[in-house]
Parts: sequence; C-alpha cells; structure tokens
Amino acid sequence: MSGSLWLKPPTADTPLPTIPRPRREGVTGTGAPPAPAGPGPGPDPDPRPGHDGGPGPDRRPDPHPHPDPDPGDGLAGDPLDELAERIGALAAVAVHPDEIAAILESDGMTDDHIRLTYGRADSFALAEDLYTRVERRHPAPQAPPGDAWHTGLAGCLLRGLVFALPGLAYVLAAPLLAGEQGRFGLPGGTVPLLAGAVTGWVWNQALSHRAYTWLGLGDRPAAARALLVGAPAGALAGTAVALAAAAPGETPAALFAAGQSVYLAAATVLLVLGRERALFCALLPLAGAVPAFRWDLPDPLRATLLLAALTASVVLAGLVLRPGARRAAAGSGGPPRAASLPYGLFGLGSGLLVLQAGVGVTPVSGAGAVIALTLSMGPAEWLLHRFRGESLTRLRTLSTAREFRRAVTGTLVLCLGGFLTVLVALTLTVALAWPGAPWPTLPRLVGLLVIGTVLWLGLLLQAFGAVRGAAAVCLLAAAAQTVEPAAGPLVAGAAAAVLAVLTCVLLVRPTAHRV
Repeated sequence: MSGSLWLKPPTADTPLPTIPRPRREGVTGTGAPPAPAGPGPGPDPDPRPGHDGGPGPDRRPDPHPHPDPDPGDGLAGDPLDELAERIGALAAVAVHPDEIAAILESDGMTDDHIRLTYGRADSFALAEDLYTRVERRHPAPQAPPGDAWHTGLAGCLLRGLVFALPGLAYVLAAPLLAGEQGRFGLPGGTVPLLAGAVTGWVWNQALSHRAYTWLGLGDRPAAARALLVGAPAGALAGTAVALAAAAPGETPAALFAAGQSVYLAAATVLLVLGRERALFCALLPLAGAVPAFRWDLPDPLRATLLLAALTASVVLAGLVLRPGARRAAAGSGGPPRAASLPYGLFGLGSGLLVLQAGVGVTPVSGAGAVIALTLSMGPAEWLLHRFRGESLTRLRTLSTAREFRRAVTGTLVLCLGGFLTVLVALTLTVALAWPGAPWPTLPRLVGLLVIGTVLWLGLLLQAFGAVRGAAAVCLLAAAAQTVEPAAGPLVAGAAAAVLAVLTCVLLVRPTAHRV
C-alpha cells in the first residue's frame, strides 16, 4: 500500500508535507533562517546550493513561508467513530454487545475487514467497543392497542345491577314460600334455597373459568360449547341438591330453588359471553316487585313475573349458544378441568361469607347488607380492571423495582379504598330506600367493610392467578364463622389481614404483571 490507512485522501489545495530539518543556532521560530549580514569566512557544511539554509542559484526565497505542518493535520478521523455514527441508532437500543456483533455480521463485515479497517480482532471485539461508545437510548414500550384493561365504568355498573336484580325475585316469591318454622332456626324453605344457591355458585364459578380460558385462547365456539355442556349440568346439579335438602312441606321452596338453578346457569352463559344488556332486559319483569314493598300483589301476578324473567333468560342464553351447538367438534381437549376447581372453591367460600354477612339483627338489615355487597360487585370489577391497567402502565414507565413496588402499593390502597367507599355509600343508600330498614350501627358497618375487603382482595388474587391462596383463606374463614358465629368479626379481620399480606407479597413484583 502507498500510505497509512489513517490518512485522508489528498486534496488539490493541500501542500505536501515538508521534510523536517534539524535546527541550527541562531535560528528561531519556524521557516527559513535569516540571511547573513555580509560576506565572511566560515565553513559551509554543505556546498550545494540551497542546502545552507539560504537561497541558492536555483532557489528563490519564498515570500510566504509555510510553517511546519501540524502533526494532526492531514490525518483521518477514527473510523470507529464513523461506524458508531452510522449504526448508532441500532447500537443505542442493544442490551448486549452480541446484538451489535450480529448487526455487523449481517452487514457483511468479515474479521479480516475489521482487522484491516478498525484494528480490532473480530466482530465481537468491535461490538464491545461500540457498545461502550454509544449511549443507551432504549425506547419506551408502546401501550397496548385500545388499552383493554381500562374498561368502561358503565359496563361494570351494569354487571353490578344484573347481579342485584335477581334479589327482587325473593321479594316476589316471599308469600309463595311462607310456611312453618324451618330447621336450624331459619324460616321455612331456607335450607333448600341455600343448598341450591351454593351449589350453583361453585359450579358456575368453575364453569366460567373454563369458558374464559377458551376465550383467552381465541376460540369463542369452544367457549360456547363448554357453556352448552356445563350450564345444563350445573342447573341439574343445583336442582338435585335443592330437592335432596328439602324437608316435607318445603316443596314450593324446592321448586323455586330449581328455577333459581336454571337462572344461574343461563345468567352464567350471558355474562361470560358479554351479553349483560340482554340479561338486563330479561330481568326487567322483576321490576314489578317494587310495588310489592308497599302493596300486596296477587299470587298469579307474582308467579307470572317470575316465570317471564326466567323464560327470557333461558331463551336468550340458548340463542347465544347456537355457535357452540353448530360446531360440536370444537372445544375438544383444551385446558384441564381440574384447573377450574380452585375457582369453584373460591366461589363457595366467598358465597358463604356473603350469606353470613346477611345474618343481621332483623331480616331487613341482613338483606340490606347482601344487596349492598351484590351491587358493589360492579364497581369492584371496574376497580380490578383499573388496578391491572395502572400496574401495566407503571411497568412500562418506571425503571427500578423499588419505584414499581411503591407505585403499585399506592394504586392498591387507592383501589381498595375506593371500593370500600362505594360499599359504605351503597349500604347507606339501601338503608334509606328500604322501608323500615334500621340504620346500620358502627360495629355492623365495620364488619361489613371487613368482609368487603376480604372479597375484593380475594377477587384481585383470583384475577392474577393466585386463586388457591384466596380460596383457602375464604373457605377457612367461612368454616370458622359457621362453627362459631360469635367470632365472625375476628375471623373476618384475620382473613382480611392474611389476604392483604398475600397481595403485598405477590402483586408488588414486576413479574406478576407481565402479559
């Protein structure tokens, strides 16, 4: 090669570098030495013209003498800087030098070219230098399209309303179920009603999980088929348990429990498949129970309103399930059925806690607590979505685990506080709107808030897949309250504390929120 790789190509106006000469005494600065004042004797180290520092016969003095060239002039810049500028956008987002090495190799750079041009051994050594030189500029992750976790509040409120509207059916059916004093000190017909309801809660909670799993896999026909098979089976199971639990003289209550089981199956189908408005329309006949709070309605009218709501729910559920019936082969295999069992057990534990919250000093006060808890499930669901959405936002925007834990803990406190505020407001509203309802005392209101805390934290853990711990805590609390009702507030407080610890341990980790 004719020159160094570090030299820039010469230009027309750049003079060639001058060969440096040794300095002589009496010469200062740079450029040509001054001419002697006159002739005089003295040795001439080099008799050749032009080599004594002065002009010779063939060389005239330069009117514009050039200084000695700067050693930095005429040298090319570091080619590594040029390479860093060229691929800087790609190198800035790399998380490891190997990513830059892959970029270099995909660009066609061989090890020989790298050694010759950049003076590095291979692509990996060059990548490490580039990784050190280029500042990291990782782009912020994009928000998911549509931000599905920020669901609308109106839809959740509608779900809370359809959760509570079936309670009007008990108002319509109260004269039909009246009878002698029942077992365990409860009104007549209460045992078969509770047995059928609890069976339906357990079955439909597990069925909902299985159907939602199919929906999460993107197979809606398979979800419809799972509901087509599971919903009738759940209705039959609830009816069988209610009939088995009925004592002589409780046949009307057992028949009502059978209708209750059928409704729970139909409502599960409509809610899982996102048909809340259809279910709300089907339940509109139950609004006829509002006049029953003040006036006595004829028994045929009561029965007609009940049958109208039940029939509309079943018909609408059947229409929604037609895709599953047409594709009978869909839904084979899929997630294991045993995976849905913990969700059913959580439904059992939470349902028993709600029932025990309804045991008040008077039936009206107990029913008011149940209605308030049921209506609050709509806002509770919206707050669960909100917590999930805010956590994902913090996961995208925060850079350290400590900041994430602090932010998620604050969001958790705000969402739980919002739910308890809504529960208090609903409890007071029900007490004002229900004729003859007593004003809730402070101990009873605190107990209701503790149970609400247990329910919301349990639902939160269930939403994040930690359903086994939530189900175990709720089942143990329900069993302890059943064995010793006087210890109910203490047991509920302990359950709330345990669930709070589980939530803080499990859900403040960034890995729990990755999707």
